[in-house]
Amino acid sequence: MKRPPMYAVVLLNDDYTPMEFVVWILQTLFFKPRDEATRVMLQVHHEGKGIAGVYTHDVARTKAVQVEQLARKHEHPLACLIEACEG
Repeated sequence: MKRPPMYAVVLLNDDYTPMEFVVWILQTLFFKPRDEATRVMLQVHHEGKGIAGVYTHDVARTKAVQVEQLARKHEHPLACLIEACEG
C-alpha cells in the first residue's frame, strides 16, 4: 500500500512574536521537548523559517490553522504554511 504524501508545517519568522511564544507553540501543538522547541525557534529566528512537524495533508492543515488561531488569540502575527515534502 502506498504511503500518503507528507507535508511540513513551516513556521515563519516575524519581528513581533516573542521567541518564548514560539517555543510554547512548538511544545503545545507539536509536542516538542523544550530543547528541540528552542532549537526550531532559533532556526525560525535566524533562517526565517523552521519545520514544526511533518504530517499527512489533513493533519498538517489542521496544525497550521491551530497555530494561527492561537497566535491571533494571543495577539501575535505568527504565520505558518504547509509545504509538500520531497520524495
